[in-house]
Amino acid sequence: MTDETKKEPTEIVDVWVAGSEEPQIQPTDEGAQEISADETPDRLDSQFGRVVDDDYLFDDEATDDERMIINMGPQHPSTHGVLRLQIELEGEVIRRTKLIIGYLHTGMEKTAEQLTFGQGPTNVTRMDYLAPFHEELAFSLAVETLLDIEVPPRAAAIRVLMTELNRVSSHLVALATNGLDMGALSIFIYGFRERESILDFFEKTTGLRMNHNYIRPGGVAADLPPGWKDDVAGILKDFPRRFDQYDDLLKENPIWLSRTKGVGVISSEEAIAFSITGPALRAAGVDWDLRKVFPYSGIENYEFDVPIGENGDVYDRYRVRIDEMWESLKIVEQVMDGMPKGDFRVGDRKITPPPRARIDESMEALIHHFKLFTEGFKVPPGETYVAVESPRGELGCYLVSDGEAIPYRMHTRGPSFYNLQSLPIAMADSLMADTVATIASIDPVMGDVDR
Repeated sequence: MTDETKKEPTEIVDVWVAGSEEPQIQPTDEGAQEISADETPDRLDSQFGRVVDDDYLFDDEATDDERMIINMGPQHPSTHGVLRLQIELEGEVIRRTKLIIGYLHTGMEKTAEQLTFGQGPTNVTRMDYLAPFHEELAFSLAVETLLDIEVPPRAAAIRVLMTELNRVSSHLVALATNGLDMGALSIFIYGFRERESILDFFEKTTGLRMNHNYIRPGGVAADLPPGWKDDVAGILKDFPRRFDQYDDLLKENPIWLSRTKGVGVISSEEAIAFSITGPALRAAGVDWDLRKVFPYSGIENYEFDVPIGENGDVYDRYRVRIDEMWESLKIVEQVMDGMPKGDFRVGDRKITPPPRARIDESMEALIHHFKLFTEGFKVPPGETYVAVESPRGELGCYLVSDGEAIPYRMHTRGPSFYNLQSLPIAMADSLMADTVATIASIDPVMGDVDR
């Protein structure tokens, strides 16, 4: 290269472009939710799990460089909703986990205080969207307690029929997604395939696949459709064979066993201390089912067993749900064979709208129907708490009435909210790879958490 061809290096010139300024980030208080290195001893005891059993085995010689905090979620598909986890890792081992909730913020409990008692079921049914009938049932039973009324035997039997089928459909989703999280694609397809036949029956009965607004104060919205026995008999005929297929697929599968046995262990003492209910509690060996200890809707008239686990691990929670589906089918068969005749809702016209045919025949019936669906019915002053056994555990409805047609206060005890407390315990000193299996085995529904 000659001197004539040599060029001076290009000079870099800073050029200001409008709108390219560095954005000024405003500090937020979100850091208050994060794991802090300067936690108080009491807070650390709670987070470490020492309040119940000290499952955490820290290496005191580990340096800060060997530990790091990572986020999982809230957009992660294996958190089963908008759940955020802050996980402190030491290599591949989880040392500490903190749950951060509140990203859904549905506000349904406050919304309930703006709706009439008759409109309530269409609101609560959207909380636990995998168990909508149980949400409707808990709310309706609470309203009926304040009204001091009892639904007809046929209405009670229909409620048991729908909620137990709902339990099966919910457990099928839990089983399917649990398998999918660990790479078992076949069980995911099979679980949703079987669920479809139940949802088809729900749609035939209520008009909707989800969020039915079918169980209402005073009974149910409509009687069972013609041919309902054939539909239920078809489910009872097909499902046992399908459940056997699940067992053949998973019960001796070495990969499934290695990913579930001894993983995510929750002891019975820990489960009780953290108010865990449902299959997660029974898998830990605690015999507690509201259908037995505080029966509702006449379910005490049916024969069924309560499956119990031993080790409280992911495998036991899977087995308890499988066995519960068998027991629910036993209840459904008994309901089908002994379905009472009679009304499907109470005859009190202050609560129950007139029959549809009467609206075309009577001006009084039309006015009555209009007032019930616009103004609602008044409920005597008082407060009550009623709980049912949902697929995830104790689902309770606390209701306060001041004598008007709208609840003064409503609060729901969502089982997913309480059951999530077990995750820091179950995940302590486990491998990062076991996180998705443990979360799925708890079967949380975030609509049941962020109410």
